[in-house]
Amino acid sequence: MSQPTPHSRTSSPIARMLSPRSVAVAGVSAKPGSLGGGVLANLERSGFKGDIHLIHPTQVEIGGRRCVPSAHDLPEGVDCVVLAIPGAGVLDAVKGCAARGVGGVIIFSAGFAEAGAEGEARQRELAQIAAGSNMAIAGPNCLGFVNNVETLALTFSIVEHRKPSRPGLAVVSQSGAMASVVRAALDARDVPVAITVSTGNEAVTGAEDFIEHLLDEAHTAAIAVVAEQIRQPKRFLELAAKARTKKKPIVLLHPGRSKAAQQSAITHTGAMTGDWEVMRTLVTHAGVALVETMDELIDVCEMLIRFPRLPSKGPVILGESGAFKAMVLDLAEQVGLDLPQPTGASHDMLSALAPGLILPTNPVDLTAQPLVDPQLYTKSLPTLVADDTYGSLVVAMILSSPAFVARKAQPILEALEKAQGGKPTIFAMLGEDSYVSPDVIAAFRARDIPFVRSPDRVVRALATVTRLGAALAAKPPKTTAPNKAGARLPPGVIPEHAAKTLLRAAGLPVPEGALARSVKEGLAIANEIGFPVALKAQSAALSHKSDAGGVVLHLSDAAALEEGWARLLDNIATAHPGMKLDGVLVECMAPKGGLELILGARNDPQWGPVLAVGLGGVQAEALGDIRLLPPLLALDEIAAELHKLKAARLLGPFRGTPARDVAAAAQVIAALGRFVVAHPQITEVDINPLVLYPAGQGVLALDALVVVA
Repeated sequence: MSQPTPHSRTSSPIARMLSPRSVAVAGVSAKPGSLGGGVLANLERSGFKGDIHLIHPTQVEIGGRRCVPSAHDLPEGVDCVVLAIPGAGVLDAVKGCAARGVGGVIIFSAGFAEAGAEGEARQRELAQIAAGSNMAIAGPNCLGFVNNVETLALTFSIVEHRKPSRPGLAVVSQSGAMASVVRAALDARDVPVAITVSTGNEAVTGAEDFIEHLLDEAHTAAIAVVAEQIRQPKRFLELAAKARTKKKPIVLLHPGRSKAAQQSAITHTGAMTGDWEVMRTLVTHAGVALVETMDELIDVCEMLIRFPRLPSKGPVILGESGAFKAMVLDLAEQVGLDLPQPTGASHDMLSALAPGLILPTNPVDLTAQPLVDPQLYTKSLPTLVADDTYGSLVVAMILSSPAFVARKAQPILEALEKAQGGKPTIFAMLGEDSYVSPDVIAAFRARDIPFVRSPDRVVRALATVTRLGAALAAKPPKTTAPNKAGARLPPGVIPEHAAKTLLRAAGLPVPEGALARSVKEGLAIANEIGFPVALKAQSAALSHKSDAGGVVLHLSDAAALEEGWARLLDNIATAHPGMKLDGVLVECMAPKGGLELILGARNDPQWGPVLAVGLGGVQAEALGDIRLLPPLLALDEIAAELHKLKAARLLGPFRGTPARDVAAAAQVIAALGRFVVAHPQITEVDINPLVLYPAGQGVLALDALVVVA
């Protein structure tokens, strides 16, 4: 038997692990049922042509294969070693692998970081050993991998390989069970899966490492990622940008959306969202398709692999029920899927199909007419496929009996066969549990038409795919240039007067005013800036001034200012006895007629800076009406995000109020983004309110707080 060419020792450790020319397995037993025995069985069943070494402390031979007593006794340079042994023996085995120049190690054993402090210490030691020998490690607590391209499975699950005939899906999952589920589901749908990797605890080699490797592999068309934690967020975003450039989409399923699963946020603004929302904002803007369920992950992945190109426009949906049409309209609105209405040739064709029965609308309701005249498919489908108004076609037919299948399936297939244009097409079946011959399903899939037994799933997945297609078809997102790194700011809470000085220098408009330490200084400032004025108590320990009576407004002359000054000091003394103020901020009263926004920023410890904006402090907090934004988004992108707020109609014109200066708001939001990027030591900025005036009249930041680590 010819032997495969050995890997060069300069090959990457991941390449040696995933495409090994030699393998060693520890944990094979002469008794059936061992995990190591499952790995060996997979190797033998697939006809692995490389060297196979067995490790056993007492057996000299198992199943006709010679054993060595430990990893220390392996020949030099084995590409991949599978450790299917108790956790107590793992560290010594890994040390032996490092000493023998092994490329990568797969560790099935649990009992490491997931098992408390002692397990964490063992996992850190694994990482130290690997770092000193340039060795990849999958796991611990993982299920290994299945490489269908090379017909190789280093896992204990029984695997029947489906070698892909074209570039397919790569699956990277921290959960071994979920990796197996995705592979099995797509195998059942005859979707090519190139490779499936379970990363487990990621002591050494994480999801990001495998993604980077797989993006450069010719057999990878898209990557599905199941991650409970993205351990290197900034690197993940860089890889998302690389995937976008290579036109190899990343689909991410990331549990942790519920409030119970979120960690508390740092800022007042950020407290309305959790870390999952920060992740969602940044990865979706980076071009990642974020899905919420396993069903959606599987459906989206099938569409990515089967579609000749990703749609960037909404679909036309062909159905045969008025009730179904109404349900689709509701669901499409809920998931944000545009349904363009027929025009031109499509409108004329639909109008002529059955006048008075079939209307030229989207979704199209063919009624029961196809049972009478199956040629309606031939008359309608080619025109709809050729119409560039639509990015895709969904054929949603009732197949609730074998008779319906026989009557409809073949005419639909023949009509699609004749259609020109290569439009992405999905068959969405109504009658989920009804029997359909496997031959019929296979006929659709042979034409790269997904056959899905749920129109709801199709609409949800297609919304995600269409958004992704639009993002990939567009130029990479425009960004504003960050400011140069700013001077180091003093740690702690920066009170309003000093925060506004910083923000003014960064390009954010704030009311004219200054800090006064006596009523005499206050009068001088008021006379300079002009009455009426506001007084605001200033102290780093007084973040909620209004609650303590530390804000006095609408002071129209010197006498009112003197009275207001005395009242403010009395209020603070009552609410916070002994508090020493930095002084009192004397500011011009802001013009009336503005719409209040709330604007904030936080520097997430893992993901970096992110902005948050909403309409009205109370409304934003009570209703969760907040948009999170990347910090360097372009002005037109920021304006578009503002118009996605639930209360965006208030941006006007609305019920007699004028249109607001959204362009000015976008400029201020962009300036805040540049500011926080230039000062990475900032943990929080809170501007509440940011008052938005009618178009052409700008905005004003009336209150501000900056917190520095």
